Amino acid sequence: MALTPVEGGWISVAFYSTYACMSMLLFRVRQEYGVQLFVRYAMAGLVGANLLQMFELGYEAELFARAISGIAASGLSALSAYYFMQGLPASARIAGLVLSIGLVQVSFPLARAISPALLVDGDVSRMFVLQFALSLLSLAAVYLLRLPPGYRVKIFERLDIPSFLLFMAGVTALIAFLVQGRILWWDTPWLGWVLAIAIVGLGGCLLIEANRQTPMLNIRWLSSGAILSLAITGAGVRVLVSEQSFGATGLFSALGYNNDQLVSYYFILAGATFAGCILSILRLDPKDLKRPVLFAILVIAIAAFADIRTGVMTRPDNLYITQALIAFAAVFAMGPIMMEGFVRALTAGPQYIVSFIAIFSLSQSVGGLAGVAGLSAFHTNRLKTHLIDAGATLTATNAQLAAALRGASQIIAQTMSDPALQQTAASAQIAREASREAAVLAFNDVFYLIGSVASIAFIAVLIPWLRNRIRGRNPLAAELAFLERMRGQTAK
Repeated sequence: MALTPVEGGWISVAFYSTYACMSMLLFRVRQEYGVQLFVRYAMAGLVGANLLQMFELGYEAELFARAISGIAASGLSALSAYYFMQGLPASARIAGLVLSIGLVQVSFPLARAISPALLVDGDVSRMFVLQFALSLLSLAAVYLLRLPPGYRVKIFERLDIPSFLLFMAGVTALIAFLVQGRILWWDTPWLGWVLAIAIVGLGGCLLIEANRQTPMLNIRWLSSGAILSLAITGAGVRVLVSEQSFGATGLFSALGYNNDQLVSYYFILAGATFAGCILSILRLDPKDLKRPVLFAILVIAIAAFADIRTGVMTRPDNLYITQALIAFAAVFAMGPIMMEGFVRALTAGPQYIVSFIAIFSLSQSVGGLAGVAGLSAFHTNRLKTHLIDAGATLTATNAQLAAALRGASQIIAQTMSDPALQQTAASAQIAREASREAAVLAFNDVFYLIGSVASIAFIAVLIPWLRNRIRGRNPLAAELAFLERMRGQTAK
């Protein structure tokens, strides 16, 4: 669409802000208006957004379509979980929840893998047609495969409106700060006002919710040690996985690779993500949900340290194994984290589910964006350092530089006869090579940082896990016993 980076950033803000915010309303909408109406409006929203994009009406229309897509995507994430849990036996419904989360994650590398075939000659119309066709098929599917009617109850209150508006203003401002901060840089004056709006909006929402009898977000429960730890762990894993979305992708971009040359790479990531989803289900043990998380963090640390060896001659196939391991670990950890949160929410009461869904969705969205923003800032600073170091060595007395200039001049002389222009072109070529080398070194620093942070996170999770194992204590023992009693009463 020939957009500037800032314009592209606002499209990301439009999608992620509505996606993160709608999770706060979903549970109440489903309870008051019923799951069928909720499903139909979610699907109609997606069809409408995709239809709008097919007409390619310009930047403003694209912003609106992406915002609608975020609303629909938030509903579809919950919808996929409902269908999996209803389509499986009661004993396998938790596995259905994990499977729905995993398949959503598979879609990201899969979309990258198939996009070159859809974007031939830069024509995006094929992609929009495919999106619209898939949304129509999905709309037909939800009409043919209806979910059972749920129990409906009046649950919305007047205070929900100001609380949600403050929440949406705060989340949108926070996402705008994280996205545009790494594009425009963090000292841009208006970003300070955006951050202030985020603090006031989220603070006002928390103040309202903390003093309500029937809050949308149960602040006391969310601020408990177990739930805070769960949210931090989920967000932390998402930050660590930014090694892939920012680190490896940025490295390939710096080395000159485009999507056409990375199709096999993204298919491998999609396969690894799916494998992580399936193995997470097979290894899911409610009595020990921290072990898979420990394993996943350890895998990320090892893979990140292994990627430090990259250089200007690195090819995509050199990172197949390490990046596949990270893709595998990202999904392998999410299942146990999500299951622990749902068990705690179900035990506390149905009204707590919306609180968990909202905080989990927010931690994933903001965690991913914060990870990319933080790594981008770190990479920029390290790039400047490496460029300064390179500039200090590129002097007239450097014999290697002189030899490189002569070699470049000889090659350029085959197509250019003017000696002065030859020298200028050779100097520009050497400068580009030095910049590329500095960029690769900066990405190596990013990989080292991720490996170090993952190692610290591994120790932070390992210590309480070992303490519980030594004492023979299961942190979810009371919750699991309560659910067993409920299951026994339902069976009777």
